[in-house]
Amino acid sequence: MAQHQAQPLPLHFSGSGSEYFRLWIVNVGLSIATLGIYSAWAKVRRNQYFYRHTRLAGAGFDYHGEPIAILKGRLAAFALFAAYTAASSFAPTAAAFILMVIMALAPWLLVRSLRFRMHNTSYRGLRFAFRGRTGPAYLAFLLWPLLAGLSLGLLWPFAQQRMAAYTRNNSSYGSAEFRFSAGAGAYYAIYLMTLMLGVVLFAGLMVLTSILGSNGWFAVEEGQLTAMSLLLAALGTYLGLLLFAYPYVTARLQNLVWGATTLGEHRFVANVSAYQLLGLMLSNVVLVVLTLGLYKPFADIRLASYRIEHLHVLMEGNPDDFVAGLQADASAAGDEMAEMFDFDIAL
Repeated sequence: MAQHQAQPLPLHFSGSGSEYFRLWIVNVGLSIATLGIYSAWAKVRRNQYFYRHTRLAGAGFDYHGEPIAILKGRLAAFALFAAYTAASSFAPTAAAFILMVIMALAPWLLVRSLRFRMHNTSYRGLRFAFRGRTGPAYLAFLLWPLLAGLSLGLLWPFAQQRMAAYTRNNSSYGSAEFRFSAGAGAYYAIYLMTLMLGVVLFAGLMVLTSILGSNGWFAVEEGQLTAMSLLLAALGTYLGLLLFAYPYVTARLQNLVWGATTLGEHRFVANVSAYQLLGLMLSNVVLVVLTLGLYKPFADIRLASYRIEHLHVLMEGNPDDFVAGLQADASAAGDEMAEMFDFDIAL
């Protein structure tokens, strides 16, 4: 019965392309002038803009990250990358060792980055948190992706499911915990549908090119027509999947992940359309190219607005009562632990 009483609350995004353009152009200019140092401050300003313009039940989110913490993460990433680049030119063995060190550190760095980002995100004055342990992170972010690569991608949907489950099952908002229920089969279904679309597209292109070739559209000998049809069908399928598969998989994954996520007794629903997302992405790319990159902040706003406003929270009861209850349960230790989350490796 409780599920029938759920109150659907849509998220709203009030960001403006022209307003964000002014922030973006200043960020770009200062980042260039300071040789990238200001980019940490630029990230804070950008996150604060998007968070504060995202509202749920009349209240906005907020971002509290410190630029120095982000700068430390970027300097660490730059140092590792510079060491690897230098070593690859003069000492391939040393470069391989550095690459292994980077891979070994990656899950630990990701855990700290997740803690930083979640701790510095708030809604109605109450912060989110991430409490994932480092050991399971090595399974989710290192072992399974490696096995996915060794299996030529066959295990990639399973790896994605493990990463999503680890991230969401270890996240919380106040004392309310997130839970993730999607299994690997749901991920495989998305990629299987993509594969089937590719097979249908390839078969259709094979038939089309064969018909055109038999009617003299291609200046090739009859014995070469099959090879020409295979080549054109393969190329067309590759381009078609490159164009259509990304927005399709992105839309289906967003709908799947949010639909399988709960926060306490509250649920989420995402209804992103692959066709609408494709149109949005294509128009964004064309306009960014035509304006030599100046349309990018407008493109960012359009994409964020679409994805945010196609997400709803199915709230059981009054949202004010829910947040008030969490605030009453919140531990004062949260602020004391803030110093632990002083590192963000994300670029």
